[in-house]
Amino acid sequence: MKKIIIVLLLFVAGQSFAQIKMQGVVKDSIGTPLELANVIAINKETKALESFGVSNDEGKYILNLKKNTVYQLKVSYIGMKTIEEELSTKEADIARDFSMTLDNALDAVELTYEMPVSIKGDTLVYNADSFKDGTERKLEDVLKKLPGVEVNDDGEIEVEGKTVSKVMVEGKDFFDGDSKLATKNIPSNAVDKVQVLKNYSEVSQLGGVTNNQDNIALNIKLKEGKKNFWFGNIVAGGGDSQEDGLYLIQPKLFYYSPNYSINVIGDLNNIGEVAFTRRDYFNFSGGFRMPSRQSGTNINLGSNALGFLALQNNRAKEINTRFGAANFSWSPKKTLDISGFGIFSSNRNELQQNSSVTYTNPELGIPDEDTQSNTTQRSDLGMLKLSAKYKPNANNQLDYDVLARTSKESQDQNFNSSVIGDIKQLEDTSPYSINQNLNYYYTLNEKNIFALEAQHLLQDEDPFYNAILDNDPDSDEDSYDVTAQALGLEGAQLNYNIAQDKRVKSNQLDAKLDYWNVLNTKSNINLTLGTIYSRQDFNSNIFQYLDNGQVFETTPTINDGLDTNDTQYTFSDVYLGVHYRVKTGIFTFTPGFSTHAYSAKNSQFGQSFTDNFFRILPDFNMIMQLKKSEQINLNYRMQTQFTDVTNLARGLVLNNYNSIFSGDQQLESALSHNINLSYYSFNMFNYTNVFANINYNKNIDLIRTAGNFEPGSVVRVSTPFNSDFADESLTASGRFQRTFNKIRATLNGNFTYTKFNQINNDIRSVNENYSQTYRARLRTNFRYAPNVELGYRYTIQDNDQGATRTKFYTSAPSIEFDAYIWKSVTFRTDYAYNNFSDEDGTINSFDFWNASLSYRKNKDAKWEYEIKATNLLDTRSQNQSSAGNVSVSATEYFIQPRFITFRLRYEI
Repeated sequence: MKKIIIVLLLFVAGQSFAQIKMQGVVKDSIGTPLELANVIAINKETKALESFGVSNDEGKYILNLKKNTVYQLKVSYIGMKTIEEELSTKEADIARDFSMTLDNALDAVELTYEMPVSIKGDTLVYNADSFKDGTERKLEDVLKKLPGVEVNDDGEIEVEGKTVSKVMVEGKDFFDGDSKLATKNIPSNAVDKVQVLKNYSEVSQLGGVTNNQDNIALNIKLKEGKKNFWFGNIVAGGGDSQEDGLYLIQPKLFYYSPNYSINVIGDLNNIGEVAFTRRDYFNFSGGFRMPSRQSGTNINLGSNALGFLALQNNRAKEINTRFGAANFSWSPKKTLDISGFGIFSSNRNELQQNSSVTYTNPELGIPDEDTQSNTTQRSDLGMLKLSAKYKPNANNQLDYDVLARTSKESQDQNFNSSVIGDIKQLEDTSPYSINQNLNYYYTLNEKNIFALEAQHLLQDEDPFYNAILDNDPDSDEDSYDVTAQALGLEGAQLNYNIAQDKRVKSNQLDAKLDYWNVLNTKSNINLTLGTIYSRQDFNSNIFQYLDNGQVFETTPTINDGLDTNDTQYTFSDVYLGVHYRVKTGIFTFTPGFSTHAYSAKNSQFGQSFTDNFFRILPDFNMIMQLKKSEQINLNYRMQTQFTDVTNLARGLVLNNYNSIFSGDQQLESALSHNINLSYYSFNMFNYTNVFANINYNKNIDLIRTAGNFEPGSVVRVSTPFNSDFADESLTASGRFQRTFNKIRATLNGNFTYTKFNQINNDIRSVNENYSQTYRARLRTNFRYAPNVELGYRYTIQDNDQGATRTKFYTSAPSIEFDAYIWKSVTFRTDYAYNNFSDEDGTINSFDFWNASLSYRKNKDAKWEYEIKATNLLDTRSQNQSSAGNVSVSATEYFIQPRFITFRLRYEI
């Protein structure tokens, strides 16, 4: 491994030493420096663009050129005559200034070569071909090579440290802007340009009166040959493993024209390539954003999904995937756009893991626990959305959207605990939801703008839980006997077969009316009148299956004998917001506040509790625009947080066999203070990208849980309460990226500190967690030579839980290599090593190595043949650590073995 890295570094160094630098200043005719002038060098022999530069605010530019080569230089600037010169390089660096004159014949300006990167207002434009080397197959491969653009491990696109909120193709939403579906499926050979739209506003009428600095969108411009034609690819493959045959079918078809577009994506495989995870499904907003998101009110309707074990890095012991999605847009006339999509995902997973759980406070008397589990998951997820936008003129826009979701999921788990014994857990659920959105935007005149936004959610959840635990009816010393007696279970049974039905129905309306009065070109006043109304109905029942098949209705000896729930919870908020936005010099200030009349009421067991109060919530935003691509952003916000119905319901609820919960009818809201400071800079002169962010949050009266553990047991009975102690969190992150000739270096750092209070067995403890992650990457970007990326990640997880303190360390070097050989063969490989340790030394280490070799006659060939190997080292497990409220755990997680597949790709 070390020899390979040394050879690659020597190769990169050799490429760098074979070049010289040309630098200077671009000015106008009176000597004023010109910022953002384009300077390009075209190799006269090969006719290829070999180097380019953009002048900074001092007019300085820099080019990296080959020695002893003849170039054609072109210097261009909007409104100026293009300068063209021939240049012959020698062995020494070159200094050359340029003086440009006005050009009155702007229509005659013609650029033979497009700049790899250009700035047009708030839009950053990348010419994709300038960064491709022939090894790319999908959009993600292209984006990773663009300076200032990142694709994280979850497939999300990040620019300026902010997640891209929307991805479009030719101005049309791609599955409502979902970035992961775009990066993983759009073919790279269709991409002409990537436009980064900063300060993006979906409603043009509001672009000048709202702060959109956190909104970033991507628009993919297609190559000319891909418009008005079907394009895409179909991949089919197979192979053999040590246990079963392997298969893979992945069709991806696209059609774009000025009036309509169609996208079809499919994926059927059993090799662990997960096209759409459960996390993707539940995070998929469908473009819906709550109207009250900036109001200062945060009401949580909760999630009653199953306690699914999550895949680690999309790996598991066995994964079977079926995925299908279709997206369309249609413009029957210029004033009307109709669009929609449908998504279906079906997964069958098998997971195996071993865990060691250490309880951190000896005073609680909880025994440490070793567990082994084998889990089978079945998940069928579907969603359907239809949208319409009607814009008869520039002053009116009407939007309507409806999104329906449904799913059917189950999880069967065989579990062994060193404390409890054998447990079998069964869970299933079939929830659905319907979300509707109606927006109307009206511009009365240039001084008065109105916006109405309303959203309605209807949701029905029905999780079922069943746990079967060992029991000896002739003994009173089984590990679960104390808990069983507390729950009122019948003890004269061979097993404790306990079950629970739950049903949560939610109905919520969120609406607001905004009015902007534009005072002048630099200031406006915004008035907001809004409301949130929600109702939740919660029913649950705990019961026992007896050995003879009968159902036994239990009566617990704790919690006043309550183990059923029939709770109604209503919440309303009527608010008025006032904000003033003003620009002065490099600053934009937006101070404001909102006044709220709250009412929260819940009824259960013949009793009602009502909490009515009035509150003023201030907020503040400041933008300091230091340069065109450099800014500082400061935000402060106070929020009121409300809980969902499950925390209020007094009857017992089984979260699982060892976690029993009962709510508090008289819970109150919590208050939070949040302050965020961020800095961003993108210097096109030397392609330096800097981002830094710090965020502080303090919660007052936050809802926490007080738990009681049975003596000598891991079973916990908990109840929520409003904590008198403030909880705090601090997060800091930063990224520095710079391009040195053909080498791009990136440094990332993240630090998170959390402090929270908890009560267990009437003992208060203060938990402090420190998490640090540092990343370093070095990547080459050659057009006609192999490329390599070297990476290193170091993570520290420090958990101080009062009585004990634990530290875990993860060290993970990695290397990626790709080469386009003979203009027909693509070789790609990646290797990653992970060392997982604590303060005493290494706990476990594991590594992964993947490789692929593909052949196509040339870059325009229809057929491609590929052999791909995953997990070449046949690693069977990986390790990770996690920290809970009262424990820390180390987990060994089993994964799929080595897979080798042969694939055929046909380009359409």
